[in-house]
Amino acid sequence: MKEKTVNMTVGSPVSLLLRFSVPMLIGNIFQQVYNLADSIIVGQLLGSQALAAVGVTGSITFFFFAICNGIGSGGGIITSHFFGGGDREKVKNCIVNTGYIMFVFPIVVGIIAYILSRPVLLLLGTPEDIIEDATIYTKVSCVGLFFVSIYNYISSMLRALGDSRTPLYFLIFACILNVILDILFVYTFRLGVFGAGAATVLSQFLSGFLCIAYACRTNSYFKFDKKDFAYNRNIVLRVVKLGVPLSLQFSLIAISCMALQVVVNSFGAIVVAAFTATSRVEQLVHQPYQSLSAALATYCGQNYGAGKKDRLVEGYRKAMLLMAIFTVFMMILIQLFSASIMSVFVNDSQVISIGAKGIKISSLFFLALGLIYIARGILNGVGDAFFALINGFTEVIGRFTLPLLLTMIPFIGVWGLWLSAGIVWFLSGLTAWLRYLYVKKTKMGKTESISDAEIIPVAN
Repeated sequence: MKEKTVNMTVGSPVSLLLRFSVPMLIGNIFQQVYNLADSIIVGQLLGSQALAAVGVTGSITFFFFAICNGIGSGGGIITSHFFGGGDREKVKNCIVNTGYIMFVFPIVVGIIAYILSRPVLLLLGTPEDIIEDATIYTKVSCVGLFFVSIYNYISSMLRALGDSRTPLYFLIFACILNVILDILFVYTFRLGVFGAGAATVLSQFLSGFLCIAYACRTNSYFKFDKKDFAYNRNIVLRVVKLGVPLSLQFSLIAISCMALQVVVNSFGAIVVAAFTATSRVEQLVHQPYQSLSAALATYCGQNYGAGKKDRLVEGYRKAMLLMAIFTVFMMILIQLFSASIMSVFVNDSQVISIGAKGIKISSLFFLALGLIYIARGILNGVGDAFFALINGFTEVIGRFTLPLLLTMIPFIGVWGLWLSAGIVWFLSGLTAWLRYLYVKKTKMGKTESISDAEIIPVAN
């Protein structure tokens, strides 16, 4: 069986980036469609209160998942460095040592999350009539934190080796299985929101387990010898040093989203509905940027490890071109058909009117949003952990302050919700671009060795 790895240190950057990002894009869009189907099942079979109980847990579970996923992403970047440098032994040792962290860390975080589930829900002002169901769903999700982390870990390792297709196959499997189990547990077994949560956990467990088994069977980098299991303190420290800032970045973004939702809620149900509809459109717009960013991170990680610094800049420029083409297309589409797009989500004319104007405002800043993702891809690829913290704090400060300030200005009012999001993208994009210029001058212009002097195997 042909090994599913891609050496991104040779060949056309555009071809490589598209080849890697398209499967991820399909997976991301599939995930969005699945989330919508999952919500419909819960809402139709259990009612609006159950749907609200599940929905209110989203930002909380994302926060805890983000803490663990950053570590896996950090390990994937370090692995891509070794793969690009052609060091097979260190690739395998990095996969194993990242696995040690990912088998322990999620358990610790999951236990803490389980204990804090109800207090956090109360802190966020969860209504009394849904607090019990919300607590149950959150606790079940916390149990599944380990399985989600394992799947994301193995996906990060495979993507570091240039394989974005295998994670896609098992993501699709998990999504389909989750919908089937949702119907079985919720409708047939009458397990309520517990059944919905259990369906998700079980599908994640099977997907993660099968993905690991498939990788071990088909990919030679997952066929380990005894020496590959040696604990390597330097690799662990390197993964943690990069992974922790990534975790903090994701967590800070989750917190900022919670803060913004509080401001949105203060404007009433009509605005909440309009903002929700525009957010769904924006989530779809994020997917190509996100996929291209992940492709660029692997591309840059491999070329950085290989010492091919000229290809980093070339990859950045090509990725910017692809991003700009997509951005112009989406801006034109939304400016011309915003009302029609909103009508897909709701029938209320007032909601459509507000949402159409809101999405027109935010679409003007899509170029800045794309710039964030492109800069994030290349900076993560070269292991610049500091950028993750800069980006996370910029977003938190912006989302905590700008919505409150702008919505208080009379001639801006409610439109400050969408304008503030755009300004945050602009500030984050500017910060990301300036950080890229700095790293390009200091880190990408010289060879940074990842030799044995830095990564020294530690004996059993």
